[in-house]
Amino acid sequence: MLQATRKWLVLTAGVVMQACLGAVYAWSVYVPSLQADYGWTAGAAQLVFGLSIAIFTVSTLFAGRLFERIGYRLVALLGALLFAAGYLLAASGGGGFGRTLLGIGVVSGVGTGFGYLAVLSVAVCWFPRNKGLVTGIAVAGFGGGAILLAERVPRLLAAGNTVPDVFGMIGLGYGITTCICALLIFSPPSDGTVPRLVPAVNGWWPLRERVFWVLASGIFCGTFAGLLVVGNLKPIGISGGLSASLAASAIGFFAAGNAVGRLLWGWVYDRVGYRALPLSLLFLALTVSLLLAWRDSALHFWLASWLCGIGFGACFVLYAAHVAAFYGIPGLRRVYPLLFLFYGFSGITGPTFGGALFDMTGSYVIPVILSVAMLSAGAGLCWNEPVKGAGFRGGKRLEPCPTGGRLA
Repeated sequence: MLQATRKWLVLTAGVVMQACLGAVYAWSVYVPSLQADYGWTAGAAQLVFGLSIAIFTVSTLFAGRLFERIGYRLVALLGALLFAAGYLLAASGGGGFGRTLLGIGVVSGVGTGFGYLAVLSVAVCWFPRNKGLVTGIAVAGFGGGAILLAERVPRLLAAGNTVPDVFGMIGLGYGITTCICALLIFSPPSDGTVPRLVPAVNGWWPLRERVFWVLASGIFCGTFAGLLVVGNLKPIGISGGLSASLAASAIGFFAAGNAVGRLLWGWVYDRVGYRALPLSLLFLALTVSLLLAWRDSALHFWLASWLCGIGFGACFVLYAAHVAAFYGIPGLRRVYPLLFLFYGFSGITGPTFGGALFDMTGSYVIPVILSVAMLSAGAGLCWNEPVKGAGFRGGKRLEPCPTGGRLA
């Protein structure tokens, strides 16, 4: 009974923590104010967002190693503290580019990576027989984390608060919440009640496997397009004739679709397997193209944003689920962080390219076309499933999910 209660408590706390960490996806709600009040360019604004994604992914490499030393709970707690510290540092910068880049782009990015991977890994350890669905549930909160901010931030700004004021509120409120959630993270039992027969995965040899590079191309192309859209979503709406408030509302629709997509595609993966990966990229290509056809209608723009969110959400459940299925559960902490680096590359390139192309052309048509092209290329590269078993080297062995000692 205690173990059954704990596993649902872990999953619930994980979803709440992910929702707070997902605040990064509300970034575009700040962009018009940063440009108007502090003189930021679109490229500079997207550099902060892109760097936060890149640092987020790089930090998962270190998080995966820390699990085995100090356990999931302490890694999650460290992530919560760094996440809060980053926003508070940005709040102290008075809207300046330097402290915002360091606080949200670097410090908070590290905290996000630690917390994200801790929650994802421990959830799959507790529910090893439902990798796709549980992966979707565990990260659905991250995808939907921008919903509340998309609704509240415009009101706070309209009431006279500055962007640094809002950063401070997030740092305090979300910081306390994530710390509480981290303390509710428990490692699964080591008494055999959770199966742990997995392939041995050590070192850097996955980089020599075709399956790794197929998955890497898919996650890069998918997240490049998705991040280009979400990082510029509010400005895209404003450039098309919507008011700032209506354009900001689209962020909430994107976030809602992102959360739904993570659940939906997890369910799809459990039924059709690998084929869900290229299909999700084609779906996202179709929905991103709708951003060019919404014709000044808020309803159409919201619908297109919601559908884009559903497609984007696939990138954060399908690849994790396939890594867990292909390499075993330890692959989530050893192989998935390597794969996740390509999400970081797209974080630097996608939003920044979108902002820079707008600065040069005054339109978001070219960035959207670029996104569709990237998605189509990714679907083509991922269409044929890599040979099964290519990554299973070193035999199989029993390997428990790390407990990190008494504090885990």
